[in-house]
Amino acid sequence: MNRFRSVLSVTALALAVGLAGCSAAGTATGTSITGTTTNGSSSTTSGTAQAAVSLDTLAADTHYDADDLTWDAAAEVAVTLADGASSVASGASSDAATVDGDTVTISASGTYRLSGSLSDGQVVVAAGAEDVVRIILDGAEISSSTGSPFVVQSANEAIVFLKDGTSNSLSDASTYTDTAADAPNAALYSQADLTIAGTGSLSVDGNFNDGISSKDGLVLAAGNVTVDATDDGIVGKDYAVLLDGAYQVTAGDDGFKSDNEEDEGRGWVLINGGTLNVSAADDGIKAFNTLTIAAGVTTVEESEEGLEAQHIVMSGGTANVTANDDGVNASGGSSTSISAQGGMGGGGGEMAVGDYTVDITGGSLTINSQGDGLDSNGNASISGGTVVVNGPTNSGNGALDVNGELTVTGGTVAAAGSVAMVITPGTSSTQSGVQVTLGSAVPAGTVVQIADSAGNVVGAFVTTKATASLVFSFASITEGEEYTVYTGGTATVSAGVGEGSLDGADQVGTVTAGEYTASEGPGGGGGFGARP
Repeated sequence: MNRFRSVLSVTALALAVGLAGCSAAGTATGTSITGTTTNGSSSTTSGTAQAAVSLDTLAADTHYDADDLTWDAAAEVAVTLADGASSVASGASSDAATVDGDTVTISASGTYRLSGSLSDGQVVVAAGAEDVVRIILDGAEISSSTGSPFVVQSANEAIVFLKDGTSNSLSDASTYTDTAADAPNAALYSQADLTIAGTGSLSVDGNFNDGISSKDGLVLAAGNVTVDATDDGIVGKDYAVLLDGAYQVTAGDDGFKSDNEEDEGRGWVLINGGTLNVSAADDGIKAFNTLTIAAGVTTVEESEEGLEAQHIVMSGGTANVTANDDGVNASGGSSTSISAQGGMGGGGGEMAVGDYTVDITGGSLTINSQGDGLDSNGNASISGGTVVVNGPTNSGNGALDVNGELTVTGGTVAAAGSVAMVITPGTSSTQSGVQVTLGSAVPAGTVVQIADSAGNVVGAFVTTKATASLVFSFASITEGEEYTVYTGGTATVSAGVGEGSLDGADQVGTVTAGEYTASEGPGGGGGFGARP
């Protein structure tokens, strides 16, 4: 197991750090990050933003260094973009920026401020292997009719900094002249490590293939960025990290992903703050290795599968996932497997238990899926946070689907779905719960409440679609005690789960905490139901 994954898998992640340090007198602006913070509100954060994974950890596992967001304003090279008339201001480093027709080439370390527009041109970074190139977009609009308008061919790291208060845009061609396997294929394309920062806005139209693509590491440190891509929206190869900012992605394939399938410990995604909104025709957020949500607000508005990776970790933040198929899906390139029977919290029958995990230790995860809600081809554990699953209405999928064991030791779990394919907490769980199988499906908007023997409501849930089966696990539920199930009444909920009142509610049966019966699969019925 690589070191970064082990760091992200521990429970105690609450390390409060600033995303950028204070600058020394005389340095340029760009030392604070303004964008959307973890609560989704817009604010300026200069050394005060809260993140779940420390910068020391990020610095050890990525190329990111907050010091790269400081520079000497006097050393900037000003580049004015204009059709047939682009120019470079004279200065000590201006020889590293050259103009050839409507192509601007940057060949050495430094800070370059681009303003103006090219209706059919290109910016190319072709620097040395140890060079760090910082490009400030200061009201820059660049389009190309033949390929990518912004290409980093070579550098140690490229930083695209969006100047506060400016609007910038990149738009590529719908057909590229160069379509070789290693040719650029995105409106913002980098062969080197890529960082996007600053407080301005950027619109990226990927008309040919991807919107933003780094063939190395990618860190989104800030910015207000909108991406609309024919294929993938935002891609980092070794890793893709969101620290802060507001990112809106519309993609014809995957939305936000890391796709390195070859190198050990690579191919991971971390959402550590900011806001991310994804509408994707295929996977919303995808990692080959580990996908971690540690802070921020993540919304997958549309997808086939919402979150997909071999290992999925949620330790903080808020995630709302809508999927036509599975909402959360731990699957991928597993190497080892064992067989398991449904009595461990699996779905019945004999299934392979691979090296796949879902590990939820904090935060708030809400799933609305037509396929399986929370699905692991291996094991799954919930020890904190809130997990609400609005699962399928069809009998071929389940709100919870775990090939190995579902272990619940804390947090709040409310999983609603069809009566078939019901998965329940396994024998290793230390927090109890109840399983409710209703006599017939209740419609969307129905309040379902669980009350103890004294008539106190211990949990309430409001359905978002027709529901025939529910699994609840709350800290307030006591193993072995009998609870009464009601429908109706009123409830005050967040993400569908919360507190209720039994006024006007109808009693439908009783259940005993800890008595679970997983279904036999499609058509199996399963579950002991709410006893009348």
